[in-house]
Formats: sequence, C-alpha cells, structure tokens
Amino acid sequence: MSVMKRIGVFCSASDKLDACYYESAVKVGRWLGEHDKVLVYGGANSGIMEHLARGVKEAGGYVVGVIPAILEERRRVSRWVDEALPCNDLNDRKALMVEQSDILMALPGGVGTLDEIFTVLAAHSIGYHHKKVILFNENGFWDDLLRMLDVMDGKCFMNTPLSNSLSVVHSLSELAGQLA
Repeated sequence: MSVMKRIGVFCSASDKLDACYYESAVKVGRWLGEHDKVLVYGGANSGIMEHLARGVKEAGGYVVGVIPAILEERRRVSRWVDEALPCNDLNDRKALMVEQSDILMALPGGVGTLDEIFTVLAAHSIGYHHKKVILFNENGFWDDLLRMLDVMDGKCFMNTPLSNSLSVVHSLSELAGQLA
C-alpha cells in the first residue's frame, strides 16, 4: 500500500456547531501536521475548516486551500493557507481537490460536504478515479447516512460494493491506520 501524503478533507464551514466538532478538527489537523501530511481543503476561514487548518499549522504542517472565487471576493480565505489554488466555483473546487489529493476524507458537515462526498463516490463508481473516501464518524455523526447507504446497497442501487470506495473510522487511531 502506498503512503498517503496529500489528504483532501471535506467539512463544515459553520461557526454555529457544538465545540466538540471544532476540538476534534484541531486534533485531526495536529495529527496530519505531525505525520507530514499535506492538508488539501476548501480554504475557508470559518467552522471546522478553520480549526482543521489551524491544527495542521500548529503542528508544523502544510496547508493547500482550494479557493472558489466567491470566498476570495468575500474575504473568507483562511490565514492558515500556505498555498492557494484558485478556482471558479464549487464544482471546480471538488475536481481540484480530487486531483490534488491521494485520498479524501469527510469530517462532519452539511449539504456541501454531502455533495462533495457523493460526487467523489459517484466518480469512483464509474472509474474516473480510484481514490477512497473516509468518513470520520466520531460520535456517530454519519450513522444515519451510513444506514441509508446500507439500504441502497441492500436494494441493489449500488453498482459496485460501497466498500470499494468508502471506509468508515470512528477515532483518530483508526484514521491513522487508514492514512499510513
């Protein structure tokens, strides 16, 4: 198995979440920085995104922000970004993140994160890429989504086993095992 160096992360930009999500993002970020991983993410200066990038930088890591024009225009770009990759919109951002990452991961997020997860999984299912998505399911955040995916799989709505493209981890130690 090859070493995963560039980790693309999808996650929330909301500043209205329970503090536990921000604390977890900082821990994940610190682990990435301490283990010489490059964070590739959406580049916003808010929510889980900002805490994740801060954790990476506090641990001496490198952060690549894939920045849609609207974030730049609204001055919503994180100060923790080492390398900014500009893009036109969210579709461009997803494509660039897949291109720039060895593997993709989703921390808790909203509809934007779901869109990113499903876009990457759908592209994987028809062979556009072979990169896995890891759902970081700390505190059971993704449990309901995983139940729905099991229903879809059980009723043969999945053309290929979901396990070919999706892994689920419940802790930082499990995540570390997937990113080794």
